[in-house]
Amino acid sequence: RYAETLMAVDESVGRVLDELKKRSELDSTLVIYMGDNGFAFGEHGLIDKRTAYEESMRVPLLARCPELFSGGTKVKPVVANLDIMPTVLDAAGVTPPKGLDGGSWLPLAQGKAVEWRKELLYEYYWERNFPQTPTIHALRTDRYKFIRCQGVWDVDELYDLQEDPLESRNLILS
Repeated sequence: RYAETLMAVDESVGRVLDELKKRSELDSTLVIYMGDNGFAFGEHGLIDKRTAYEESMRVPLLARCPELFSGGTKVKPVVANLDIMPTVLDAAGVTPPKGLDGGSWLPLAQGKAVEWRKELLYEYYWERNFPQTPTIHALRTDRYKFIRCQGVWDVDELYDLQEDPLESRNLILS
């Protein structure tokens, strides 16, 4: 059912792209397709999106705008939802306001070497509707991830994402 629901989203995006193509505006329009969270389908024994594991933290994001960058480019640095607004403003030629935590990822998509964040803070706060998931804070770098839970589990976790990309060996327990 989850995949069927997403199929309806895909079909809707297809209609928007078809309309842009009919208007000859497709190649000059920045289209960003992303989710609000990733989703675990049994990884780590969980079916949820409110954890700090890669399946939940990594948000699917696809972007298209041939006038701005080539297709098929994979951006390696961590891009976050807080980078969407500065990116859209940059694409529109508008200078983002001062004080934002995010930045435009257009130079990254263009293959340019730019100074970019070295870490990302992930936060989830306990919700009454999802009592099984505690408040979680995580700090993720390119190589390591530290997770601190408050509530149900209270077990800190540390993973070497390079050596253990599936996050199966908690280094704190070693």
